[in-house]
Amino acid sequence: MKAFFSDIRTPLKKETINQQIILSIGFIICGGVLGVVQKWLDGLPINALPSLLQQLDIGNYFGRLAIWILLATAIAVYSSTPIRAAINTFLFLMSMVGGYYLYCHFVSGFLPVTYMMVWIIISFSSIFLGFICWYAKGQGIIAILISGTILGVLFSQAFLITQGIYMTHFLEVITWIIGVLILYRKPKEFAFELGISFVVAIIYQLLIPYYG
Repeated sequence: MKAFFSDIRTPLKKETINQQIILSIGFIICGGVLGVVQKWLDGLPINALPSLLQQLDIGNYFGRLAIWILLATAIAVYSSTPIRAAINTFLFLMSMVGGYYLYCHFVSGFLPVTYMMVWIIISFSSIFLGFICWYAKGQGIIAILISGTILGVLFSQAFLITQGIYMTHFLEVITWIIGVLILYRKPKEFAFELGISFVVAIIYQLLIPYYG
């Protein structure tokens, strides 16, 4: 089994214990800060933001899935090993959820428990998903399938494709493009990857219709 995974992608040089601790603390801090910023943006009147940010709909952007999928993917694929990818993505997302809902409770004065539990479940699932996503930067059909699936989910957030192709949110198109740059591979493999992503996007939107 170890040889099977190594054929897809070989772990990079491991960090020292001190480096791992510093990275873990960094992901916790970044996630917590972004969670607080997200909730702060949620509570701002739209006209309190600069005109450009209003037009970009920055508040709703951070309240949607695409940016968090991209950030978690980037953290996973650039980690040194699949186990570190699992740990790093979990720490980042869990601290983001913590920052968001601590702000809800102590600043906004309410705590939406149901939504919080959904995000806690997502955070714990990232342990497994982060491990798998690490192999998206590997070689072979499995790596292409993983990277194509990630790009397909991002594509489904950026474009409505079940009734024609329509852009849903400009920043999510940028998010998808960044995802493409992160997961780009050799031309023939990349074409296959994009084909998989388009199929995944269609299936995603058929199962989970887009409501804006």
